[in-house]
Amino acid sequence: MKEKQIYYFDHNATTPIDNEVFKAVVPYYEQLYGNPSSSYYIGRQVRDKIENARSNIANYFNMNPEGVMFTSSGSEADNMIIKGIALGNKDKGNHIITTKIEHPAVLNTCKFLEKNGFEITYLDVKEDGIIDTQELKDSIKSNTILISIMYANNEIGTIQPIEEVGQIAKEKGIIFHTDAVQAIGEIRIDVKKLNIDCMSISGHKIYAPKGIGMAYIRPGIKFEPLIHGGSQEFHLRAGTENVIGIIALGKAIELLDKNIENNNEKLIDLKSYILNKIQNNLTDYIINGDIDKRTLNNINLSFKDIDGESLLLALDLDGICVSSGSACHSDSMEPSHVLRAIGVPNDYISGTLRISFGKNTTKKEIDYLIEKIKEKIDFIKGI
Repeated sequence: MKEKQIYYFDHNATTPIDNEVFKAVVPYYEQLYGNPSSSYYIGRQVRDKIENARSNIANYFNMNPEGVMFTSSGSEADNMIIKGIALGNKDKGNHIITTKIEHPAVLNTCKFLEKNGFEITYLDVKEDGIIDTQELKDSIKSNTILISIMYANNEIGTIQPIEEVGQIAKEKGIIFHTDAVQAIGEIRIDVKKLNIDCMSISGHKIYAPKGIGMAYIRPGIKFEPLIHGGSQEFHLRAGTENVIGIIALGKAIELLDKNIENNNEKLIDLKSYILNKIQNNLTDYIINGDIDKRTLNNINLSFKDIDGESLLLALDLDGICVSSGSACHSDSMEPSHVLRAIGVPNDYISGTLRISFGKNTTKKEIDYLIEKIKEKIDFIKGI
């Protein structure tokens, strides 16, 4: 039976593992399988490799290495940072500021904290998906201990004014956290320049495997660990380290440092190409979020009077992988909280597709994608 050809347009959900990343971890499956806490040779070799990855990641983001802690995912990193700071600083206050379009890992963590005595302010966003920094300033109180605002949105790709937010937080003496999971693949981030105190990232959005993330917490910040046990990760995140994931993440960051500008040039070209194809071939749609202040590889479209799930499944039959929203809550039939927040009309909101391409996407694949979207929409409408 002939294998079905796949046309992959869901890089914001996950990316394929880069071959160089894969090759970098093979020895740690086959020969260097020691526990990094062990004192014998293969344990020491693994420990050295972990610390090398930590140092390289810290250098890339201009972080203090002792603030870099490896986690199982971006979601764990968000939980670890927000809960840890809330509990560690409750003597100073109980007010946290975030936005209405955050990833569920942030929103649901804040809802949990609300049930446990914390006060949360959820900032609105404008129709373009970007916050009003004046609203942020007006929301700050004497008991505000944390501002958590994502760098780039996972559904519509919009990029927040992180440098301005960081400056506001610094001037007010408030800890600033950003979920940068969707941003790091395209944006060089200097945490010191941007006044970012804490940051979350995930490996599988940058061609590393699933199951590895990182939480950065600037040394000196009061923090309550989420997981208790051994002394791993500076006594702040217990459990034997995910050696394979850490080495893979370190390699992925190394490749990012080497290739990010070239990758972005390609993504800029592909974005221009796909927007032109959309404009010339599709009708009755809106593009959600600011068209310029967004990640290069994200196009979020809503079609009028179309059921997005039906369109997604029809495209899947032809080997096309796209999302109707965020893969993190794809089992929910409720309209996206992000699209609600930016005011997408009711007759469009259910007909949403998130198209996200990657460094290996071709224009021929884009041609096929747009051809099939038009074909499936015409069929659904009975044209």
